[in-house]
Amino acid sequence: MSAASLHGNVPDREFTAAAPNQKWVADFTYIWTAQGWLYAAVVLDLYSRRIVGWSMQDSMTSQLVADDLMMAVWRQGKPMAVLHHSDQGSQYTSKQFQDLLKEHGITGSMSRAGEVWDNSAMESLFSSRKTERIARKVCRSREQARADVFDYIERFYNPRRRHSTLGYVSPIQFEKAQEA
Repeated sequence: MSAASLHGNVPDREFTAAAPNQKWVADFTYIWTAQGWLYAAVVLDLYSRRIVGWSMQDSMTSQLVADDLMMAVWRQGKPMAVLHHSDQGSQYTSKQFQDLLKEHGITGSMSRAGEVWDNSAMESLFSSRKTERIARKVCRSREQARADVFDYIERFYNPRRRHSTLGYVSPIQFEKAQEA
């Protein structure tokens, strides 16, 4: 089955959500270290721009993206009726990942082939991280890179990084204000 026949491009470049756990976008990035590549996969909730799932591995496997999806499902309390949008990479089109979406009642969506703008919310996140954190920096080890990614997500991005789309508050501050 081809990637194009799996899922359509449901968000169609509409990167907003009216409530938590309606639309998630996902992708992964490459981080160079002196020991070789580290791959970091992320699931982002479009409602608050909060990173709800993430995973890191030494290789680009379907398990990499399955792990970040499972973290998101677990952290968000097994939400119902979530849309999961990604590119058409082999990790996302794999039987393992597609079965995981079905098992958890998650609707899949995929960018059109070669259309990076179809997942621009994720591209923006990775670009920001590179600009804010790792420009001209090479980690000595994959462990050092893992620690840096964890620190960026859990100690900076989610609790403190301000977003213009959220009225210049962080994802966690936005969620707390909406709950009040």
